Amino acid sequence: MLELTDVTSYYGNTPILQNVSMQVQQGDLLCVLGRNGVGKTTLARTILGLTTRITGSIRIKGNELTGLPTHKRASLGVGYIPQGRGILPKFSVRENILLGTFARNDGNQQVPDKVLELFPYLAQNLDKRAGTLSGGQAQQLAIARALATDPQLLILDEPTEGIQPNIVEQIQELIATLNKTLKLTVILIEQNVQFARSAANSFVIMNKGAVAERGPISVLTDAMVEKHLTI
Repeated sequence: MLELTDVTSYYGNTPILQNVSMQVQQGDLLCVLGRNGVGKTTLARTILGLTTRITGSIRIKGNELTGLPTHKRASLGVGYIPQGRGILPKFSVRENILLGTFARNDGNQQVPDKVLELFPYLAQNLDKRAGTLSGGQAQQLAIARALATDPQLLILDEPTEGIQPNIVEQIQELIATLNKTLKLTVILIEQNVQFARSAANSFVIMNKGAVAERGPISVLTDAMVEKHLTI
């Protein structure tokens, strides 16, 4: 589904990712782990073309992304839920979701049926202002907007950050459903190792802008967690 080869990504003249190579198989749920500031969000933004400059190769299903603007990458099937969700608070729930449809290739600019099925609260409150939603509801909306793009690959950056503990499990179950039931390939940027072990097929640990460890989730050891994730 996705292949990065010797990717270096810059903010200004500063390389943040350095010579990153990795593969994500179709249908996989890859968890990207690491301490704050090691390049996890930059990895997501690099795939979307949101950094200053990129060298190396990024391919989705064989299509080269390097050099393409962000909207072209979205139209090739890359959906993104940024850290902090990025919803527009003055827009309605419906308007936020419909923003995602502009990246579709089939011309459908209606709220997708699968979004209404997955998010009954949103379906019942399409005309509600997004700024009045709770943190968990806003995260649902951010995921719904990304699904409206009809993605093949969905990237979620810290989707449970700032959400009440009793809602975190619901968001985690939703992500697992997107992967296992809807068969979406998922890259999950996360610091919750327990959730990674329960939901992911594979993992990457980032450190100082590079890949420090990788493999199937079964080989994620406590020693790796101690070395790369504990403070």
